Amino acid sequence: MSRVCMIPARIGSKRIPRKNLRYLGDIPLVAHVLKTCVNSGLFEKVYLNSDDKVFEEIANRYGAEFYLRDAKYAGDDATNEHFVQDFLTNVDCEDMVQVNPTSPFITKDDLESVCRLLDEGNETVQSIKEEQIEGLYKNEPLNYDPTKIMPRSQDLEPVQLYSSGIMAFEKKRFLNNMEKFGAATYGGNGSLGYHVMKGFSTVDIDWEDDFTFAELVASYLSKNSVVKPKYFGEELEVTPAEFQGKRSGDTHDADRELILGMDGVKNNDMFNFNKERIHVASIIEKNGRDASWSHTVVNSPSNSATLIAQMPGEGNRMHYHPDWDEWWYIVEGAWQWTVEGKNMEVVAGDVVFIERNRFHRIECVGDKMAIRLAVSRHDVIHSYKPIDYVAN
Repeated sequence: MSRVCMIPARIGSKRIPRKNLRYLGDIPLVAHVLKTCVNSGLFEKVYLNSDDKVFEEIANRYGAEFYLRDAKYAGDDATNEHFVQDFLTNVDCEDMVQVNPTSPFITKDDLESVCRLLDEGNETVQSIKEEQIEGLYKNEPLNYDPTKIMPRSQDLEPVQLYSSGIMAFEKKRFLNNMEKFGAATYGGNGSLGYHVMKGFSTVDIDWEDDFTFAELVASYLSKNSVVKPKYFGEELEVTPAEFQGKRSGDTHDADRELILGMDGVKNNDMFNFNKERIHVASIIEKNGRDASWSHTVVNSPSNSATLIAQMPGEGNRMHYHPDWDEWWYIVEGAWQWTVEGKNMEVVAGDVVFIERNRFHRIECVGDKMAIRLAVSRHDVIHSYKPIDYVAN
C-alpha cells in the first residue's frame, strides 16, 4: 500500500505571525514533526505542503519532498478539506497521514498507532485526547449526575476532545466524501477510528501563551533527563549548615547545578550538550582561566560528561555515590585526590576511577587552574557526611 505523510505549513498566520518558521528550541517549529515523520520510516514519502517556497529549503534539509500549493488554498477562508483535496488529487497514494506542525511533540508511537488504525480498515482516523473530569455541553452534564455525590475522578467516563495533531485519510473515501458532502475531515459516511493522544503529544500551539509553554517543554525534553520525585520529610534539604557539623547523618542530592554551586562553581553551562563534535580547547578559551566554571558536553540517559575547571584550593566535598561508579580524565593542572582518607596527586593525562560507595573528594593544587572531565550520569546521587566526618 502506498502511504504518504503530508505536513501543512502555510506562511500566513494571524495569531502567531510566521509561527511555522519561528524557532522552537534550536530548529523551526515545522521541523519538529518533519524530523519525526521522516525518521519514522513509516511512509513512502513525506511532503511539506506550503504556499511559500521558503519551506522548500526546510523540506530538503530534512529529507522530505516539497509540495507547492496554490495561494487560494492558503488564505483564511481555505479549510482543511480544500488543501487536502488539492493534495490528494495531485499526489499518487492510497492513503495519507496528515501531521500538523502545531503539535511539535508528536512521537513515532503516535504515528504507528494511526497507521495501524488505517491498516485495520478505518477510512478516516482522527486523533483525540481524553480528560477524566466532569464535562458539560451547553450547560448540560455529559458524564456525571448532578443529583449524586461527586465521583472519584478515576471512576468518571472520560470526556473526549479532538486533538487535530494527526489525521489520516484513505484517498478514495476522502475524495468521494468531498464529492458527495463537500466535506471529508470528519469521515463522512465511511469507517472512522480514533487515536488517543497522551502527554506532551497533546500540546497544540495556537496562541502566544501556547508557544511559551511549548518552549518550556522543548527545553525539558532536550535535557534527556528524568526528574526524580522528592518528598517533604523523606530527604534532608541540602544547606550550608549541614556542612558545618550542625546535622548528623548522610544527606543526598542529585541536582548537578546545586551540587556544583555548593562546591563553589557558579558559572555552569548545562544546556549546550550532545553536539556531534566539540573542541575542548575552544570551550576552555571561551570560559577562561580566571574563575571556576563547568560545561556539560554529553548528557544522555546512560551517561554524562562535564568539564569542570577550578582554581587552587577549590574542589568538591567529601561524598560517595551509592548506585553508580564514575571516572575523571585530568585535562589540565594538578589535583589532590582523596579516597577513604588516602591522598594522591593526579595530573594532566591521568584517568581516575572511583567505585560506588567509596568516600572521595578532589582539590585543585598548585598555582593555576586545573580542569577535569567528570564522567558519570546526570542524575547520580551524591551522598554527603558533615565536614567533621573522619574515614576509618
